[in-house]
Amino acid sequence: MIVIEQKPLDVMYGDALQSFPDECCGFFFGREVDEERIITDVLIVNNSKEGDKKRRFEISPKDYLNAERFADENGLQLLGVYHSHPNHPAIPSEHDRVAAQPYFSYIIISVKENEIRDIRSWQLNESFQFEEETIENQLIINQNN
Repeated sequence: MIVIEQKPLDVMYGDALQSFPDECCGFFFGREVDEERIITDVLIVNNSKEGDKKRRFEISPKDYLNAERFADENGLQLLGVYHSHPNHPAIPSEHDRVAAQPYFSYIIISVKENEIRDIRSWQLNESFQFEEETIENQLIINQNN
């Protein structure tokens, strides 16, 4: 289960809206307690994908290293990556699946015509297929629909 505090949620939504019609991307941090991942911080990164950023995102190796450093310096766990799907549902693509890493959660924010439409979280299972994770405070998250 994913629990997103309001401040990191606002940052992710703001990044998705500001980047539209391109995909945004970044990391999220927090702590794991039992079966819950509690997201307390977000680090926005530049979509370094060359070419069509409306359909793809890429995170540079330097940004990954900076995210690991940020987690260490702040006593947090790097829990995953978020990105947006402009004018598409918050469902991972095959490209998303191939690029994914075990353990990380992947939050996808659907943005249509400059409005947040949906937010969903995914994690790879043992067969390297995505399974959806529950986002606990769904009513708060979907208030922008």
